[in-house]
Formats: sequence, structure tokens, C-alpha cells
Amino acid sequence: MTAFATGRGAGPRLGVVSGRRRQGKSFLLQALAEATGGFYYAAVEASVTESLQLLGEAVARYTGASLPPRPAHWEEALDLLFSLAAERPLPVIIDEFPYLVRNAPALPSQLQAAIGVRSGRHLERHPRILLCGSAMSFMGGLLSGTSPLYGRAGLDLVVHSLGYREAAEFWGIDDPGLAVLTHAVVGGTPAYRREFVDDDVPAGRDDFDDWVCRTVLNPARPIHGEASFLLAAEPDMRDRALYHSVLAAVAGGNHTSGGIASAVGRKATDISLPLTVLRNCGLLTAEPDAFRRNRTAYHVAEPLIAFHHAVVRPESAVLSRRRGAAQVWSHSRAVFLSKVVGPHFERLCREWVEWHADPETFGGMPIQVSAGTVADPEARMSHEVDVVVHGAVGQDHGILLSVGEAKWHKVMDLRHLERLRRILALLAARGVDTSHARPACYSGAGFTDELRAAAGRGEVVLVDLSRLYRGS
Repeated sequence: MTAFATGRGAGPRLGVVSGRRRQGKSFLLQALAEATGGFYYAAVEASVTESLQLLGEAVARYTGASLPPRPAHWEEALDLLFSLAAERPLPVIIDEFPYLVRNAPALPSQLQAAIGVRSGRHLERHPRILLCGSAMSFMGGLLSGTSPLYGRAGLDLVVHSLGYREAAEFWGIDDPGLAVLTHAVVGGTPAYRREFVDDDVPAGRDDFDDWVCRTVLNPARPIHGEASFLLAAEPDMRDRALYHSVLAAVAGGNHTSGGIASAVGRKATDISLPLTVLRNCGLLTAEPDAFRRNRTAYHVAEPLIAFHHAVVRPESAVLSRRRGAAQVWSHSRAVFLSKVVGPHFERLCREWVEWHADPETFGGMPIQVSAGTVADPEARMSHEVDVVVHGAVGQDHGILLSVGEAKWHKVMDLRHLERLRRILALLAARGVDTSHARPACYSGAGFTDELRAAAGRGEVVLVDLSRLYRGS
């Protein structure tokens, strides 16, 4: 971003910064403006006339003008913004850009026309226009093939949540087990630590239950209603009741389109649009099955939303009385551990393989990490595989490197290893090359001595909480 904002070269340049709410985009852009002497303007929901007036006032504050300019239309406003960078490359930042386009739908076309001019006074100006927004469906389409700004951007930056290791460091949590539990509630969104829980950090595992009650289950805390706000802030969601039901179905363990449709009482065709919109908004992920390419598994992308729909939403009436947090948590804790923490731990294990595991761990470079399903005709069942690793061995790509099972609350033993060996045998019988595949067990509770002995003989890879957070 710094290179884009300060890069030499004639004429204006365009960059786009997006990401879900509360990830620190505005903080980042304000810091960039302060460090470079750039212009920062945060749009608000307003009419075109008021938006132009507010922009003129912001320009006056920036330039020190005694009288604010009064642009009559957006072409004039863009010319005003471009003039701020007449002498040197300068970031000109417009935050919450979707608010402006809502009442001025021609603004992207007008901006494209202004940026496209490579002669006259525009060639002598050097604005580095940065557009930012949290409406992911809108921002995702801003540079698409049908958009006027397609092919115009020199920067397309998505600000993601902190990774689980960085989140633990940010929250100041040293205990890996507590870090998993906390991350399963608030994820890696930076704003949730300070503004939303007022720096209330669980002091230890013994304090975790009380922390849940005094923060996310407490209607007096902003974080309590945040999950509902994240949906309300997305303009493409018309039937919000249906979208909430879809998210609740996924949070409840329904991961296929058919299972989700059945849970919400609709046909599969009726939920195709909500699934697409939720994916475009970054609230759902769709992951192809590692062994069945025609099967897609949906997961809630934001942990707070998964927690909300599994724990908070079903008990909203009790929680509204403000004295029901302990009562709700006493009978919802088991749901949290099975429906929220268990699947969340599996995703953290996949993230560990993708971002932190040493390539030697699996005998090759991991390229694709996912979950999968393997049919067992003899037993008339299917095996769910939590961590499937495909990667590169030498010049060969797409080789199966590992099949793994993740258990948050169970001490894993030789039976889990035997199950993984059975899965490898089934895959080999289907013609899959398993010669490089290593069984792997991931556990939040530990392993038996017999399983550790098998690991010592090189028969299985073991990943505990310490390795998940500190090792490779």
C-alpha cells in the first residue's frame, strides 16, 4: 500500500481496499494518510447534495481554506480531489465508498472517465485514489469484468482477519487451549478485543465461562449484537430472516446445500441465491470435497456469527432479561463445544498445515488443504476426513500427502490411526496414489503412549496444541 501511495509516475492511479467490517481498514488508511500527508475522507449515508457538501468541508479542513469549496456535481468533486495531488504523488482516500455510490450510481463511471484521461491537467496530477468499503458484495464487483473500473486498479488489497496465532498474540493469550476457545468465539477480528469487550480478556481457562457470560452473552456489551449488525450492514440481503436461517443451519452442522435447504424448510433452488450472496459477502465459505469434486461443503466464515447462531440466537428471549447469561451458558456450553469448537478446531488444523507446517512434515510442499469424504462400501458408510493435504513432491503436483483426523476433546489412540489406514486403503483401491500419504492425528486433548510410540516409528504425524500454536 505504501508503494502504491508514494509511487512515482504521471497521472492518477486507482487502488481498492476491502474486507469485512472491524478488520482495521480505516485504521490502516488513516495511518497511511497521516504518514504521507494524504487526504482521508470517510463518507456517510447522505444525499448527493449533502455528500458533496461534506466532501467540500473535508477538503477545506485539509487545505486550510477559509471557505469550503461547493462542488455542484461529482465530476467537479473529482476534479477537486485530483487537484490535491498537483505537486507530488499523494494518497486521496475515500472510505465507505459504497455509501456514495448508493445515491450516485454513475460515480464509478465518472471516476473511470477521470482516471482514463492521460493528457492535459490530469497528466500533471498525481492522486493515488484509494477506495475502501466493507460491503463485500459491492466491493467484490467494483473491479469485475462488468464494472466501469475493470482493469483500472493498480492495487486490489483485501484486509483479512488476523490468523489464529496472531490473534492469540493480539489478545495476550499464552495458553493454546484458551486461545482456541477464545478464537472460536471472536475469531481474529481486531476490534473485538478493545472497542467491543473493553479489553476484557479471559484470565485463564477457569475464567473462560465467566468471560463468555460477561461479554458475548451480555446484552450491555456491543459484541452481543454484532453478529446481527454484520448481516444488516450488507445491502444485498433482502430477506434477512432467510439469511439468518441459512447461517443457523450451517452453524448447526448442515454443510451441504441439500442439508441446509432441508433445515430451513426450502427447496435447494430457493437457497442458491442466499448461499451465493453470503459467499460474496464473506460470511460463508464454500470448500470442495477433497475426494468428491461435485460436493461442496459450506462453513460460516466469521466465528462470532457461528457462535451467535449456535448459542445466542436460540436463547435471545432469556438473554434479553440480562440475568440469564449463566443459565443459558450452563445448558449451551455442550452445544458450543460440539457445534462450534469442534469444527473450528478442524479448520485451525487445516490452517496450520497451510501456513505453518514445515514441508518436511508431510514429505512435500502442501498446496491444497481441505476436508473430504471417502465411501466405504463394505461397511456401508462414509468416512469424514478432517484434514486432507495434496501437494508437490519433486516435479509431481497434486499428490496426496496426508489424511488426518482432528479431535478437540478426545485423547487420540491407535484406533484413530487404524481408521486413517483404512481410509488410505479405500483410496488406494480406487486408484489414488497413496504412496506418499502420511496419516496425521490432531488433538486438543493429547495422545496415548502407544500412539506416540507409533509416531516415533514414523507411522503417524501428531499435532497437539503446543505444535499448533508454536511449532512447525
